[in-house]
Amino acid sequence: MSTECIATLIISGEAPEHFSLPAPTNGEERLDLRILDAMIARFARESDVEFAASCASKISFTDGDGGDLLYRGYPVEQLVDHCDFLEVVYLLMDGELPNAMQKAGFESVIRKHVPVHEQMVRLYEGFRRDADPMAVMVGVVGALSAFHPEAADCSTAGQRSLGFHQTVAKMPAIVAMAYKYSIGLPFMRPRADLGYTANFLYMMFGTPCEEYTPNPVLVRALDTLLILHADYCQDASTSTLRMAGSSGASPFACVSAAIACVSGPSQGGGAACIAMLEEIGDVSRIAEFIARAGNGNDSLRLPGFGQPVHREFDRRVMLMRKLSRDVLKELGLENDRLFRLALLVEKTALEDPCFVEKRLHPNLDFYSGIVLKALGIPPSMFACILALARTSGWIAHWEETLGDPDCRIAAMSRIG
Repeated sequence: MSTECIATLIISGEAPEHFSLPAPTNGEERLDLRILDAMIARFARESDVEFAASCASKISFTDGDGGDLLYRGYPVEQLVDHCDFLEVVYLLMDGELPNAMQKAGFESVIRKHVPVHEQMVRLYEGFRRDADPMAVMVGVVGALSAFHPEAADCSTAGQRSLGFHQTVAKMPAIVAMAYKYSIGLPFMRPRADLGYTANFLYMMFGTPCEEYTPNPVLVRALDTLLILHADYCQDASTSTLRMAGSSGASPFACVSAAIACVSGPSQGGGAACIAMLEEIGDVSRIAEFIARAGNGNDSLRLPGFGQPVHREFDRRVMLMRKLSRDVLKELGLENDRLFRLALLVEKTALEDPCFVEKRLHPNLDFYSGIVLKALGIPPSMFACILALARTSGWIAHWEETLGDPDCRIAAMSRIG
């Protein structure tokens, strides 16, 4: 007996049309709307793309009800426990975790591509010192195409692999240079003896005047944060990248487009969480803000609370919550004014009946903001850290898009 799922479309005055529903690896069946134009000469309109699958992807899967996030079929919490960030990058691109030899080879290739072209230093000097670091990154990442034209050819898997390695490798230096430029301190060259995440912290906080040794606990903390943010299915930035990539644009141009998307206020709310805590200012005002945010007639909303996808439970949040405690303890910041205020806001919200009823739980942004602020990264750089983490997922989607034999340039419907 066949288990194939069939959908039937009935249009008044016309014969019914029957469509098979492709069986996904995870999640629900989706109707392949591409067949509508071919079979009945009609387009499907979907104004809310949240309910439409724009592509078939094997890279990640989100279960909003179960709270799961899978990278290539692996639960993200298992990857946090057993892998470092570069191993997860390899997984997102290759589809499987590397063995010891593959990991060593991958790390070697990434290390070779870390340094940026010397003329890129002059490129930073063209920006104002007070420019938004994300605006700087949009320009600098896009400009990589001019410095590395050899990676612009996306026609073969080998060439795409080169673009993948170069983009992932150079992103920590690009982010760190954006930060250093904004505060007027000299750029730090990467060190060959440090790993990916430790090198990033060194380039962010090291100076020529004194020795800087990255704290291994903080390196691991940032590594975990990067893993948890590495990919999130077909969100706005990934969809932007895949649309740009469908034209055959270079990986640098596509990642620049995704960064531009992330720079919007609706993505990466960790900085807004810190601003919210600064606005509350004192524990005596917490109850007032919680009451106003829970009142549907009040325009006040608390950034960092509520999640449209994981309405009930998000495993990433549990991991990030623990991570925030570990970082504060390691740095001796449990009694710091801002972080003590954050933990009291969390406690009050979790106990407030209105917040509980509306499922306004603290989300990933809330705890990410605490971790990044504790690490000494200013809120102006939070979105840059998100872009650093997401580059691995973005490039995996870029490769998947161009490697699809059915890939064609994305275009909007003819319907006006």
